[in-house]
Amino acid sequence: MTQYFENDPALAHDEQTFQFDLAGHQLTFTTDNGVFSKHTVDFGSRTLIDTVMAQTLIAGPVLDVGCGWGPIGLSLAKAMPTRHVVMSDVNERALALAKRNATANQVENVEILESSVYDAIEGSFAAIVTNPPVRAGKAVVSAILSGSLAHLLPGGELFVVLQKKQGAPSALKLMKATFGDAVVLQKAHGYYILHAQKASV
Repeated sequence: MTQYFENDPALAHDEQTFQFDLAGHQLTFTTDNGVFSKHTVDFGSRTLIDTVMAQTLIAGPVLDVGCGWGPIGLSLAKAMPTRHVVMSDVNERALALAKRNATANQVENVEILESSVYDAIEGSFAAIVTNPPVRAGKAVVSAILSGSLAHLLPGGELFVVLQKKQGAPSALKLMKATFGDAVVLQKAHGYYILHAQKASV
């Protein structure tokens, strides 16, 4: 069976379109087979969006790693139209949907690109947000977390959503080791929003 972090061009299509309120805007999304959370915006992503929107970020662009069909990156870009938002994933079908969803919602301040972790990512960011692909394995998730430090501006922040049962406590330890400190900003229904900030000096 094809996983959402794999590319399978032969996978049959079964597109669905629905509307969802995120970050103060009603957005229209089209999804398909072969992508994560095809039927709705998952609870973890919604909690992550709400948590990020409640923060005051430093100036600069935002990066959504593992963007899928786009609910996190597009909702943040819609809510923060003066910021440039970069969205990346390895799943070509998800990326194509993200681009269609950006157009459908008239979100123009985004750049959507194929990248394995940070391989194709350039520049530094005020914030990196991720609902990481847990099924891709711990090594991939760990690479997203530990690699974030090098891609953040001084004072930049990392926001991660993970379920407790899918490794949130160990991810928090890795973030503390990487950044020197990290905290749980939010807990809801078994989901943790983890946060770390790069030193500003």
